[in-house]
Amino acid sequence: MSVLPGGLRVCVESVPQYGRGLAAVALTVAAGGDDDPAGRHGTAHLVEHLMFPRSGGGSADPTGEGYAALVAGAGGVCNAETHRDHTVFHTTVPAESLPDALAWEARRLLGFAPTEDVIRTETDVIGEEIRGAGDAGRSWESALGALYPGSRDSFGTAAELAGITAGEVEAFFRAHYTARRMVLSVVGDVDPAGVMAVVRAVFAGVGVIRVAGEAGAAEGIRAAGEARAAEEARAAGEPRAAGEPRTAREIHTAPLPSGRPGVAVGHPLPDPVADRPAYLAQAVLAQVLGRSRLPALARSARDGHRLTSATVTCGYHGQWLASAAPDLTLAVLGRAPGTEVDAAVGIWRSVLRAVAEGPLPEAEHRRAVNSLLVAWHRQADSLPTRAVALGRDALLLPGSAGPDALPAELRRTTPAEVAAAARALLEGPATVTELAPQARTVPTARAHTVPTARAHTVLTARAGTELAPQARTVPIARAGAELAPQKGTVG
Repeated sequence: MSVLPGGLRVCVESVPQYGRGLAAVALTVAAGGDDDPAGRHGTAHLVEHLMFPRSGGGSADPTGEGYAALVAGAGGVCNAETHRDHTVFHTTVPAESLPDALAWEARRLLGFAPTEDVIRTETDVIGEEIRGAGDAGRSWESALGALYPGSRDSFGTAAELAGITAGEVEAFFRAHYTARRMVLSVVGDVDPAGVMAVVRAVFAGVGVIRVAGEAGAAEGIRAAGEARAAEEARAAGEPRAAGEPRTAREIHTAPLPSGRPGVAVGHPLPDPVADRPAYLAQAVLAQVLGRSRLPALARSARDGHRLTSATVTCGYHGQWLASAAPDLTLAVLGRAPGTEVDAAVGIWRSVLRAVAEGPLPEAEHRRAVNSLLVAWHRQADSLPTRAVALGRDALLLPGSAGPDALPAELRRTTPAEVAAAARALLEGPATVTELAPQARTVPTARAHTVPTARAHTVLTARAGTELAPQARTVPIARAGAELAPQKGTVG
């Protein structure tokens, strides 16, 4: 890890064994849905889109040849993800093209100046993404907002984005895309000294406030953010920061439309920095519940088939260790005809009690840990996964020993810690959201493509392992099933 004079952190990892002849670049920025100004929910998501302009001249692409087209022309792929607390851009290219890719990355940051017509195009695309969002995503966002008033989803609100101006977008960019709020990570078949020489040359002016008035714009963004937080705290009736969960044992939220009857139950997760062992125990618990305990119960004739399905996810939209606190475990339970919401929640709590009274049988515990380890090893040779993980660790999870330390950390998790994790869910606050079927038509989300492989879809589409352009929509993932870069929303 190196720090440039302006404050940009740079991490370079030479791992030719994971991608001989290839290199991945990730730019991780501490700007997400929680940073959206009052009345402009979705600004962070929009800025992500505008980093891949559909037209040149006056946009983030002053030469008129789009970033994505340049990457595709080099034989590479690129994508991006907006989360609640950060945005990450990742690109994979042949190693010989890495200096060019770094220069293109710096150029789109230095030349960011979106035009009104490009903004209108991208707000339309985001509107379609919002309308096409799946049931699982709405359940997750509902639970987060109920437990942590002031937290924002990363999609945005189409009505609020409809009136956004180029000046507002640029003010957000200047306030949040500063050197000290960004981490650049480069992984692959690379020479670290050579990479750093290129980075120092092309990123020298990136994220440095130079123009008179930009400091004022940053102050305006800060003040707007404070106004939004105060407004939402008043609406919630409780002056509580986003990092402090409500304490009511059960918080019922408004029902959500769904294709099938069900219920979503959300629980706060421990802080992955301050209480990492407890957080990892929750990841193992979610694996136990989602892969063995609940599916077996749903198939059991003794239960009268009161549950038709069960999915348990740990972390931001099923991505564990992909976000700082606050974060959630979410159980989505399908209800059989005649099974009321309270009955389904009672079944969920009974399964938690059975684990809490543990400890788990050693074989069941080992299977859960091994399934997480298999997921990690499946992704360990993915260059963009490693690049994104390094950037997130540096930006969001300070003190992390890095992705290669994770297997040993998981193996240290004990059955007793998993039982304690189940007790924490039983004793802490929870949200309950009814999933109610109703006649509705959901527009198909238009996967907006540009001259490269940037097909953006909805929620948890895997992004780090693609080798060819394709539109992907992935159902809510089992806990730990993916460590690759994924969509929090999509760009």
